[in-house]
Amino acid sequence: MASIKLKHASGNSTILNSPAANPSSDVTLKLPSTTGSAGQVLKVASANHSATNAELEFGADVGGKILQVKQTVKTDITSTTSSTFAAISGLSVNITPSASSSTILVTVDCKIGNSGGLGAYIRLQKGNSVIYAGTGGGEPVLQQTYGGSDTGEGLYGSPFMGGTFLDTPGVDTQLTYAVYWARENSGTLYLNRTGSNSGSYVGNSASSITVMEVAA
Repeated sequence: MASIKLKHASGNSTILNSPAANPSSDVTLKLPSTTGSAGQVLKVASANHSATNAELEFGADVGGKILQVKQTVKTDITSTTSSTFAAISGLSVNITPSASSSTILVTVDCKIGNSGGLGAYIRLQKGNSVIYAGTGGGEPVLQQTYGGSDTGEGLYGSPFMGGTFLDTPGVDTQLTYAVYWARENSGTLYLNRTGSNSGSYVGNSASSITVMEVAA
């Protein structure tokens, strides 16, 4: 096995070895003309690539990796009596993708109680756009949601409402993801507490929204 030995002034060396197995023909690897940037990896460029020839280039160390994670946790209690969708105060998160090719994985975890006799609905928005909700199938806009609780569950409990959505924003500017909610019929919805908020076995909860940038 042939090798190239690059000796340091102090005596030790760096050794470059030829392939462990004999290739079927000569292989040419062309080094890039720059040193790249910190954190980048050396990879095969798409240009002039063949079975025996490859140009190398520096690029981001990506490919399905999680590049960043942002989260907002809300532990205080808030409420609404609105029958139209409104943002849940304090339950939003900002993220700026490092590349326009990235996708954003959004996870919502809400605990919602109610005063009884009404339904609770939530949906996910990016800025002013609804990005995760049903069409309603011709029903009122209130039904355009991705989560709803039974009318009786929230009086003595605070049922989990949430989900996961993979967004493809196509930009590298700041994005805001937020959870919106609305109630059906008259009454009050509560985030992080039960509707009755009484009894020795009743406890308050916490809610969160988490976003993760996933490399293309």
